[in-house]
Amino acid sequence: MVEVIAPDIFRLTLPLPFLLDHVHVYLVRGADGWTVIDSGLHHPACTNAWQIAFDHLHITPSNITQIIITHIHPDHYGLAGWLQAQSGAVVLLSAVEQTAASIIWRDGERDDVVRAQMTQCGAAPELSDAIIDGIISTRALTLPHPMREQVIQPDAFVRIGDRTCQAIHAPGHSDGQLLFYDAHDGLIFSGDQVLNKITPNIGLWATGDPHPLVHYLDSLAALRELDVRIGLPGHRTVIDDWRARIDQLRAHHDARLAQVREACRSGARVIDTARTLFDFSRLTTHEIRFALVESLAHLEYLREAGAITRAEEDGVWWYRYS
Repeated sequence: MVEVIAPDIFRLTLPLPFLLDHVHVYLVRGADGWTVIDSGLHHPACTNAWQIAFDHLHITPSNITQIIITHIHPDHYGLAGWLQAQSGAVVLLSAVEQTAASIIWRDGERDDVVRAQMTQCGAAPELSDAIIDGIISTRALTLPHPMREQVIQPDAFVRIGDRTCQAIHAPGHSDGQLLFYDAHDGLIFSGDQVLNKITPNIGLWATGDPHPLVHYLDSLAALRELDVRIGLPGHRTVIDDWRARIDQLRAHHDARLAQVREACRSGARVIDTARTLFDFSRLTTHEIRFALVESLAHLEYLREAGAITRAEEDGVWWYRYS
């Protein structure tokens, strides 16, 4: 589905084979060609939707002059190489995300690193095996990888269509995520940092930032100061009250931290805590891993604040109320 969101900005909604069943990507028309922001997953439903979008807009891939990736999660990055092969356009992303793409998608996360973290979280061996199998299958949905990339530095100004947007580093959901802010129009492409209706996953990944929740909350505080009229996120609906939505996200994490602390009153593993926060009966192994690393991020935030303690027993981390 292609929708007009603002003058010369079109939103394409792509289907995903996950519990979160869609991702929004944006096409921005300019005098010198089209900019694509994020790409979707390399999945037949997504490539078919792209072909329909090209026909709807009366363009071909050759009209695309640049492909901007806010962050390298597969639903945003997975078709970057395919679009580049179709169009010849350069792929732009942050240096942090470029490195992460190499570690996670090009080289592949090491099974032993993933397994060690899942063991610390209290996952049974068969769950760890299923998670690793899922990572391998997801990696295939990011092929082919882009062959030509350029790095966008935080705070740089980037031409997107006929707009000049500031690249804002927004960590927490992904370490090097960039948002793109048109101060003149009060418009921001908010990636997955600020979403309506749902909350972004803030996970402590084995190869990532050890303090994602701290950095996410700090990022929200800074983003709240921007004069935003409309936010264009990677999922769900347009954000028309920027500061109110950020306040809701901060309140959500305050409440979640209180839940997590209470869950540790008698001692809890990460997986025990995750089960109090998420309905595992609705989750695939893909989503269970996200639930575990989000729970871990909140537990570690509280541990570093001195609110709970951590002990290791047979390789498994146990958290207790201080």
